[in-house]
Amino acid sequence: MKGFPKWLVKTNFFLAMPIVNFGKKAGRLPLIKKIVNIFFIKPLNQVTAVPIRHVDINESIGAQSSALPLGIIDRLVESASHVMVLDECVCRSYYKRNLNEIGCMVLGKAALDIHPSNGRIVSVVEAKAHIRKAASAGLVANVAHVWIDPVGFGVTSFKNMLFICFCGHDSCLYTDNLDKRCSNLDKAYKRLDGMSVVIDESLCSGCGICAEKCFVSAIRMSNDKAVIGDVCKGCGRCIDECPEKAIHLKMEDFDRVFSQLLKRVSSLADIR
Repeated sequence: MKGFPKWLVKTNFFLAMPIVNFGKKAGRLPLIKKIVNIFFIKPLNQVTAVPIRHVDINESIGAQSSALPLGIIDRLVESASHVMVLDECVCRSYYKRNLNEIGCMVLGKAALDIHPSNGRIVSVVEAKAHIRKAASAGLVANVAHVWIDPVGFGVTSFKNMLFICFCGHDSCLYTDNLDKRCSNLDKAYKRLDGMSVVIDESLCSGCGICAEKCFVSAIRMSNDKAVIGDVCKGCGRCIDECPEKAIHLKMEDFDRVFSQLLKRVSSLADIR
């Protein structure tokens, strides 16, 4: 049986948004933290950011560059048995943001269980074109295995489901209200080893914009220079915020980084 139709999916998420956001904020309080932590425990919640927007968008869809994080998402899509592109982003629709027509992607056999009113099954080439549309719009790819997605879409095959959500600033169920997060929520949002965000101190003017904009409070100011801490999630949003172009993305060996992501995904879901 197919999952919920689009109108019901949107209703579910619109009702859930304020509740989840309240839970994230309340999770900062000692008395409530233990209760909130239960809802963000592994394997019910895992999110990994891949900053696809820092690429050459004119790159051929058929080409795969080992120098670009975009290629990581390409290869993940190639690893999936099925891919569905959703018609819209429920989060941006809820917040009434632009670009809500750039929907998430569902990978794995569970894509066949999503009600067709929510989107369509696409080829690998079509999926890659959609990824580049999201990158061109300045969105971050969040590879997510989160319990609220199968609940909201009315799908029982959580083990065969993986979402790739294209997220913007202040309009995401996954990433909003993470500046002061409970411990399990912090563990749930993980950076890929081998991919890091680096600040060139010689170019940093000490304006503090990156520290102000970082949604996980991973950047602090020290001696009038920005310093990125260990809790950085590697989303790359600060790169766009820096007026001095002092922040850049560094990615080590492509195969090792992708292998790590695939291992992380495979421990949670079977998308083949």
